[in-house]
Amino acid sequence: MARVAPAHDAAEKNRPLVDDIRLLGRILGDVIREQEGKEAFELIERVRKLSVAYRLKSDAQAGRALDRLLKNLSGDQTVSVIRAFSYFSHLANIAEDRHHVRRRAHHDRQGHLQEGSLALSMERLAEAGIRASDIAKTLAHAYISPVLTAHPTEVQRKSILDAERAIAELVEQREVLPTERERHDNEALIRARVTQLWQTRMLRTAKLRVSDEIENALSYYHSTFLRQIPKLYREVEAALPGHPIASFFRMGNWIGGDRDGNPFVTADSLQMALARQSETVLRFYLTEVHELGAELSISATLAPVTPQMRALAEASPDQNPHREDEPYRRALIGVYARLAATLHELTGTEALRHAVAPQRPYRSAEELLADLRVIEASLRSHHADALIAPRLHPLMRAVQVFGFHLATVDLRQSSDKHEAVVAELLKVAKLEADYSALPEHLKRELLQRLLNDARPLRVLAADYSEHTRSELAIFEAAGVMQQRYGRDALRHYIISHTEAVSDLLEVMLLLKEVGLMRGTLDDAPQSDLIVVPLFETIADLRNAAPIMRDFYALPGITGMVKRSGAEQDIMLGYSDSNKDGGSFTSNWELYCAEIALVELFGELGREQGVTLRLFHGRGGTVGRGGGPSYDAILAQPPGTVNGQIRLTEQGEVIASKYAHPEIGRRNLETLVAATLEATLLHPTKSAPKSFIEAASAISDASYAAYRKLVYETPGFTDYFFSATPIREIAELNIGSRPASRKSTRAIEDLRAIPWGFSWGQCRVALPGWCGFGSGVEAFLGTAVKARRERLALLQKMHKQWPFFRTLLSNLDMVLAKSDLRIAARYVDLVEDKKLGKKIFAAIQAEWVKTNEALNLITGETQRLQSNPALARSIEHRFPYLDPLNHLQVELMRRYRLRREGDPQNARVQTGIHISINGVAAGLRNTG
Repeated sequence: MARVAPAHDAAEKNRPLVDDIRLLGRILGDVIREQEGKEAFELIERVRKLSVAYRLKSDAQAGRALDRLLKNLSGDQTVSVIRAFSYFSHLANIAEDRHHVRRRAHHDRQGHLQEGSLALSMERLAEAGIRASDIAKTLAHAYISPVLTAHPTEVQRKSILDAERAIAELVEQREVLPTERERHDNEALIRARVTQLWQTRMLRTAKLRVSDEIENALSYYHSTFLRQIPKLYREVEAALPGHPIASFFRMGNWIGGDRDGNPFVTADSLQMALARQSETVLRFYLTEVHELGAELSISATLAPVTPQMRALAEASPDQNPHREDEPYRRALIGVYARLAATLHELTGTEALRHAVAPQRPYRSAEELLADLRVIEASLRSHHADALIAPRLHPLMRAVQVFGFHLATVDLRQSSDKHEAVVAELLKVAKLEADYSALPEHLKRELLQRLLNDARPLRVLAADYSEHTRSELAIFEAAGVMQQRYGRDALRHYIISHTEAVSDLLEVMLLLKEVGLMRGTLDDAPQSDLIVVPLFETIADLRNAAPIMRDFYALPGITGMVKRSGAEQDIMLGYSDSNKDGGSFTSNWELYCAEIALVELFGELGREQGVTLRLFHGRGGTVGRGGGPSYDAILAQPPGTVNGQIRLTEQGEVIASKYAHPEIGRRNLETLVAATLEATLLHPTKSAPKSFIEAASAISDASYAAYRKLVYETPGFTDYFFSATPIREIAELNIGSRPASRKSTRAIEDLRAIPWGFSWGQCRVALPGWCGFGSGVEAFLGTAVKARRERLALLQKMHKQWPFFRTLLSNLDMVLAKSDLRIAARYVDLVEDKKLGKKIFAAIQAEWVKTNEALNLITGETQRLQSNPALARSIEHRFPYLDPLNHLQVELMRRYRLRREGDPQNARVQTGIHISINGVAAGLRNTG
């Protein structure tokens, strides 16, 4: 039989995707025609056809016609076109997600194991001779935790996300509808939801509050985490039959506890976050217990129960005679009543239904789990095992993983804020008049002396500043919250901008002040929170190991860590190090810092039993450490994972990874698969010396090129604020946190997230690639023989070194998503035309160098040659992104030239903000 041509094969695979995109596009078109009129629909169609011709057929004449058309649109026409193309991006994402699930299901049916799947990882481990018992033992000591964070550039409204989830479910249902009538009804429901989208405001009218961000994050627990994480555990159990599986996978959360640069995060928001988390998980348990009661209608006359089960039923306040012979139902009504009482006690809210009045709240999640285990054992005793798997087992695993707190909330604040509190406490107590002016060695001496003193620092009735009162209130609230929700509710205290040992000691002193550190440093101290340094800039990363070495060399520190659980988390910042030194140098310095920390904690682990856990502050964009999590974990240096990893999930990436339950579970699965492979299969030898030296040389030259362009080019800051939508992004109601740490235009003070987001919007994506081309060019040199040998070395590094290969793969993706033709349009917004042309020429030259360097090393002449799925995705969506960028530039021009009082100003601003939303949706990993 003749082999099907690859192009035809690909087209066949993608036909359902194309069909879904056409269906959703047609419905959107119908809704626009109905809502906006035939003229508006025809205008949008004309823009679409010209854009497709320009992008896919390289039709220059179509490009010029598109330009003329878009420039002459009225304000209302512009907003209508922007809304249409933005919503098309959203709907295309739904179709792509559905196709991803469809293809994965197809591979599963065919028995094809997918990269990143748990099944393939287990097969690799088995082939390497690693026994199931060894894997289970590794998981018993493992700690894997994705951490959701609030985001200054999260552009999606919850109302929009909810409508899109409904559309996604309807698209999924179409595949199993047998009759034309049912498909017609389904299409009518999709049309209703698309109509809802079109008539729903895409933008927020008010800035997000912390409470809104809390609710947004909780929506992913409802849609995905509460049900999919127990399913993930079930997959692990199925792969390791007969071995108990510890609860190694936990969720983390920053929202409500991260006050670095966010004045709206207070003790009240911390209490609100934990109360809402607790309410979310307890209401989930109540629903599951209620459903379980309906399912376990077993009569004791037909199936004798265990004595423990009988006792649990007898302890229930349920006296209904109709259930007298139904011990499981009676017991579960009792469990429900206790959970309802727990809900009221922990959150002040009421359960929705009551067969009996709430009573006797559970003191801990372990008490609830013990009752569920009694039910499980009894069901096994009368051969009702089949009734355990559907609901009871997932519920039991949920209780083990989520407890009564749902997710561990991290506390975070900047080191200078702690210093200010300590300085005021010392000044008021007349212990040190100007603590901040002391050199580091005197700060350490003073802090150690105070940590050895049992007395508190606060002076009764003293009038402390608002800042000091607010900071101490957070620490005090943390102690109360731990008592209420359990130790796992709050585990980590993260110190942003850790630059010295005193930064760690200051937090310990504040913990001691409120009773979260008990004892003195010289007398068996114990801390209720892990003090976590965050190393962010290039200089901080280089100092990470020396700072931690000096910290652990202080008397009493190692003993305190051991008594407090023998765990040391260290957070590494990808965003700020990238903004500081460029993508390659950031990645390289992170790699070097990890190796140095592993060496240090290798000694501490062997001698003192202290476990190192690295916490990766990755963002959505590659410029902020983004890219596929599976590859990123496997690219970590040898010995750095060791079953322990935390990583942040941010921005639009949260929606793209976790809004769809099935895709959510697959993404969680890749974290487990990669952690197991990195721990048990990863080479223990470090990379060859020649690889290390080459990467170091490229990093040095890359750093110099990046700093020269971004920080040393006169006028670069003005260019950035003119040629990107950073000013307009700052006006958007897209996060509770300000876009800049200080009220200046200095790039140093700008948050790394809006920095990267702005470059993504104008399609330059500079933080993801800048400097690499110059770095490679300098490393290769000009001497013919040496150049050939060094290029061969880089090609070998690409083939053999996961770190380098992953870095280049991410670079490939960034360059593919960038578009300098579109970026050039934003240059017209720079008032100083000569400056604009000069800086854009420098950016363009570096982009070309980077592209050529990538071609040389990989041997690929087209971007995404080795990732056809992503290449296809870009091909489908970019014709619909181009008009958004064209119109964004035009509206930014109009807005910046606006006259005060012009009635069109608000409409123009709305158009810009919707275009930002649409471009972010189209690029997907923008945050």
